[in-house]
Amino acid sequence: MRKLFGMPEEEKLVNYYSCSYWKGRVPRQGWLYLSVNHLCFYSFLLGKEVTLVVQWTDVTQLDKNATLVFPESVRVSTRDTEHYFSMFLNINDTFKLMEQLANIAMRQLLDNEGFAADRSLPKPCKTLKNVSALKRWVTIPKSQGLDFVSIVEKADSSSVLPSPLSISTKNKMTFLFANLKDRDFLVQRISDFLQRTPDRLCGFAGQSETPSPSTPTSLPPTPPVLGAGELPPIQHYSPSLPTAKQGLLSIYQKDQPEDLGPKATKEKMKEESWNIHFFEFGRGVCMYRTSKTRDLVLKGIPESLRGELWLLFSGAQNEMATHPGYYAELVETAMGKCTLATEEIERDLHRSMPEHHAFQNEMGIAALRRVLTAYAYRNPGIGYCQAMNIVTSVLLLYCTEEEAFWLLVALCERMLPDYYNTRVVGALVDQGVFEELTRECLPLLYEHMQDLGVISTISLSWFLTLFLSVMPFDSAVLLVDCFFYEGIKVIFQVSLAVLHANMEQLLACTDEGEAMTILGRYLDNVVNKQTVSTPIPHLHALLTSGDEPPPEIDAFELIKTSYEKFGSLRADVIEQMRFKQRLKVIQSLEDTAKRSVVRAIMTESAFTIEELEELYVLFKAKHIMSCYWGASSSAAERHDPSLPYLEQYRIDCGQFGQLFATMAPWSCGMHTATLSTRLFRLLDVNKDSLINFKEFVTGLSGMYHGDMTEKLKLLYKLHLPPGTHTLYTTEQFIELCKTLYNMFSEDPLEQELYHAIATVASLLLRIGEVGKKFTNNGNDSSGEAGSGQSLVSKALAEAQLENTTPPANGSDEEAKDDTSISSYSVVSAGSLQCEDIADDTVLIGGNDCRRGSAPDGDWSISFEQVLASLLTEPALVNYFEKKHDIKSKMAACRSQRAVERQISSSSDHELAQLST
Repeated sequence: MRKLFGMPEEEKLVNYYSCSYWKGRVPRQGWLYLSVNHLCFYSFLLGKEVTLVVQWTDVTQLDKNATLVFPESVRVSTRDTEHYFSMFLNINDTFKLMEQLANIAMRQLLDNEGFAADRSLPKPCKTLKNVSALKRWVTIPKSQGLDFVSIVEKADSSSVLPSPLSISTKNKMTFLFANLKDRDFLVQRISDFLQRTPDRLCGFAGQSETPSPSTPTSLPPTPPVLGAGELPPIQHYSPSLPTAKQGLLSIYQKDQPEDLGPKATKEKMKEESWNIHFFEFGRGVCMYRTSKTRDLVLKGIPESLRGELWLLFSGAQNEMATHPGYYAELVETAMGKCTLATEEIERDLHRSMPEHHAFQNEMGIAALRRVLTAYAYRNPGIGYCQAMNIVTSVLLLYCTEEEAFWLLVALCERMLPDYYNTRVVGALVDQGVFEELTRECLPLLYEHMQDLGVISTISLSWFLTLFLSVMPFDSAVLLVDCFFYEGIKVIFQVSLAVLHANMEQLLACTDEGEAMTILGRYLDNVVNKQTVSTPIPHLHALLTSGDEPPPEIDAFELIKTSYEKFGSLRADVIEQMRFKQRLKVIQSLEDTAKRSVVRAIMTESAFTIEELEELYVLFKAKHIMSCYWGASSSAAERHDPSLPYLEQYRIDCGQFGQLFATMAPWSCGMHTATLSTRLFRLLDVNKDSLINFKEFVTGLSGMYHGDMTEKLKLLYKLHLPPGTHTLYTTEQFIELCKTLYNMFSEDPLEQELYHAIATVASLLLRIGEVGKKFTNNGNDSSGEAGSGQSLVSKALAEAQLENTTPPANGSDEEAKDDTSISSYSVVSAGSLQCEDIADDTVLIGGNDCRRGSAPDGDWSISFEQVLASLLTEPALVNYFEKKHDIKSKMAACRSQRAVERQISSSSDHELAQLST
């Protein structure tokens, strides 16, 4: 792959497949190579070579479809084109791998975790032959134990359970597994693991004292950058840290008189039903989930069990059990630190369910502050996002602070992925999924709502807050029960049911405001008639208007209807739809970022909007390549999603040099690298060895759109020593002359330009020596002037030699061209008396540095003197006033990315044309 596509060793090949690549209606049989960062195809048939390279970060859509033109195929879409691949041996496996790699690429665009995922891929290992799949895959790391298991043994076989295996857990639950081909091997393997697992006393089933591999034992003074699921390290432990030891709801209902009415009786019946369920199917992490479990959840979880079951269904109970004391340590470390997240938390604390009495005093507010601050410290990639405060407030009503914290972890990092990052990507993705589901389930309403453009607008808050901000609290918490049990599909079901219930009114709407009012009034009147809590006023009721109050909607009926009409939704289908939408959403966000950056700098640059957008694409591509192929700085230093769009992508000197060599209008041959380094140092204002897009455009704009004075001033600045405004040594002046010479080496009027620069250089040296003579009170320095002229003459001649490479087997014509090119040496010798370079000369930026020389306090050349001297030569004036077109340079830069090329070996003439 590296030879075929020019990839570096850092690029990791994941798999390759035989397939056909369709160009038009003609299939090209070849090989599809899937690497971590690229999709590549190669074919060589009948003298035709086809090579295709597509970056995963450029993919906007990935589909598996079948048409008459393209049989069962995979379509890979980018912003510019579409590619079709077919004739796979197993198209499903191939497509799944492509989805995974595209997801990694989208993560790279969001944050830096995608680059870490690349480096963490396991090394390939040899496949064990003649060994069953069970034996190959039963490999538990030594660092992990089977803490739940107490006994493993072979059970008696029967016709119902052939070759069964019995596994008993520490909370006295027994599981039977049958039809095991390698039962004896599995028993022996698990027994070996159990022997290595020390006995531990568990507070409850599932607790393990084995620390998480991602949880170090010391906590640094500043928050670390965390990946998904990673935990910050721990420093101190303070068991006396004050935290809420029970749900806030139980605290505030303690003093209320006991209600023995029908609602309380029904609540007791619910509790008893759950107790029976626990007796039959177990309690805690080993509880069986049956159809009866779902029925009980749909009837509403009793308030006394709500916190426990939320922890169980979400998996938060496991994480809390395996990290005892972690939350207390995190609170102790995080509290008191002032960050942007803590400022936003403080601003929103009193906006979190202000209608509930639990958050009308300092106890509730302080508990909410601690949980949100601890999570912001744990995961600075998310920090804090609006809507987290509303959800966390509800969690605190039914759970202790520590339990609420781990539920928040489960929500943000597993159940609602990317919902609460800076760009709420996950919520936007699910908005796209919701629109697609609306089109499939409610096509007429979808068409009408699309005309109004309100589906995403009205439903974003539904998903971000799980309906908690738009429904009365007692009703919305029933949806949260179902959400923790079945996941996001419940929110999709209920959202569709809400639209279906209001279809007639929505179809009659004529504007967005009317549709939002209809849905707002409907949701405000969804009531829970079985609640035993004190009624809580709902602030959303302000939307209610009209003479007649709208009818009440029973929350249980709404949930039941959502399951009856839209319960066929499957989690795997939702995930597939999420993938498609994630590509669209993230690429749309990237396009938005591009437009924002262009708008921010278009007034400061003479480039057109189209040119700036293309420059941004090339700049970002260089940044991303440098991140996953390694560079002098880490991905975290180069890409910080929390920064403004203008400063998110940055490149170092090496990447800038590559772009400069391709796109700069000043071609300097072998001197190009030196010039690009000088320009990079000038643009790097904050001296962090990285420049952003604005700084990059500033440098290019000066070369392309500056007038003669601006271009010359830029060149002059590139040769100044740090912190000065004047050339103080002849060596610095010589470097400026060398740069000018190299710039002229490929110009059609190079000979005329060589004469002109030789004349100007001679004049400037005389000016410098005259100034030195006056400074030295009239001392004769004519000899020094002659020596300076010799220095310039030799320096320019040396620059000419750097750019002249004699051909290996040169023809007479080539020799004639070389003679013409090198005629500058004759010209310069006649005008400046070419002599050897003095011993103390240093060619700054060159390869021949003999000895440093201090600045000469008496010799200097100002920019005004350089400008005045150059204006005496028309050839130089015309050269620097000439306009350059960046479009051809950008096209050349795009071709270097090797997006697609096709080479024919049918004739030498065609190859020659392609090479030119």
